[in-house]
Amino acid sequence: MFTGFASDNTAGVHPRIMKAVLEANTGYCRPYGFDEWSEAAISEFRKLFGEDAQVFFALSGTGGNVMSLRTMLRPWQGVICSDVAHINTDESGAPEWVGGVKLLPLPADEEGKIHPGQLARWAGDIKDCHHATPHALSITQTTEFGGVYSLEEVRALTAEAHAMGLVTHMDGTRIANAVASLGVDVCELTRNSGIDILSFGGTKNGLMLAEAVVVFRPELAEDFLTMRKQSLQLVSKMRFVAAQFTEALRDGLWLENARHANEMARYFASELNRLPHMEARTPAANALFVRMKPEHMSKLMEKYYFYEVDHVRHIARLMCSFTTTKEEIDAFVRDAAALC
Repeated sequence: MFTGFASDNTAGVHPRIMKAVLEANTGYCRPYGFDEWSEAAISEFRKLFGEDAQVFFALSGTGGNVMSLRTMLRPWQGVICSDVAHINTDESGAPEWVGGVKLLPLPADEEGKIHPGQLARWAGDIKDCHHATPHALSITQTTEFGGVYSLEEVRALTAEAHAMGLVTHMDGTRIANAVASLGVDVCELTRNSGIDILSFGGTKNGLMLAEAVVVFRPELAEDFLTMRKQSLQLVSKMRFVAAQFTEALRDGLWLENARHANEMARYFASELNRLPHMEARTPAANALFVRMKPEHMSKLMEKYYFYEVDHVRHIARLMCSFTTTKEEIDAFVRDAAALC
């Protein structure tokens, strides 16, 4: 069996989460999210984001993102995003095919970030009937290149977006890793920093088939339940999704998992940088990017599961999760050292 550094998706489910799912498997309850497990999970989310936050559960990150964009945009409108954003590169065109919205990409920097001054690129199309109308901004936290937007960066982007009349979305599939990295409050990083709707990730952080959309503007939540059904994200036995979030949020397990993943990535980088033939960028969260010779990469891939993300500069991405151990990292480093 491969040691999985390709994604934090390769990890299993945290034992506490699995136990919570099993404990929810008793008796009868109302379906479709009208049950006590869903009420408990929504209560935990509102402790983080405020009593008026609207919470809707989903099965996949792509589903959460598509629903977020659908509730923000009309068919002739578009969302500004980075050119490496997950919605642009890794969702098989779902935002455009299922959501019916136009993606308006901007070039990202080496950390995968975009910046306020770039939004003007699409400002001229807001009143132009010949082009898709920019109406939303979506930023990814953490980014696809492992970067983390700071509080100041999020606020600057959302301020510029709101000044242009845009609504704002955060793809927070790894929001826990960003919060753990910055050491800030999750509400401060999202709602209080100008985010209007948040895709809150769980699956990459020790949960199983569990994502959520958290809406901070009431008008964006109108008819969301019906739209969720139409988007194929309404789960009949919702208690099994909700029970996972209750367990993850009630005493900070979600942050504990993320802190461990981030710590392992930093350790991984420090160990690889001891080797003269490996060049690892210090990770901001749980994604490690390493430049290595292609023949070294091929050899390591025979034993370890990871991706080459830049085929020109030969940069590999190695992801750490809540299950990653120092022993697994040390084994990789020993095998890497033996190549030279």
